[in-house]
Amino acid sequence: MAIMGVQFKVMPTSPETDLEKLKSAIKEKIESFESGVLSNVEEQPIAFGLKALIITFALPEEQEVDEVENSINEIEEVSSVELIDYRRAVG
Repeated sequence: MAIMGVQFKVMPTSPETDLEKLKSAIKEKIESFESGVLSNVEEQPIAFGLKALIITFALPEEQEVDEVENSINEIEEVSSVELIDYRRAVG
């Protein structure tokens, strides 16, 4: 079974969004998928105090990335989710 490495750019709804709370919700969503492992979250300044979250995680190759993207997009404080990297990590 191959493992894929995935990166998403997650935009919060506003600069006032609690990023720590958002990171926790994203981690919970990713880890709800079988073998989903969140490995890194970086804050990326955008403009006027708004910061995007660049999340890096691993999933089995059989898992649909669209399902994970839709799951994260359902979080109340998320404005958008963009796939920025997808590659086979192991296998």
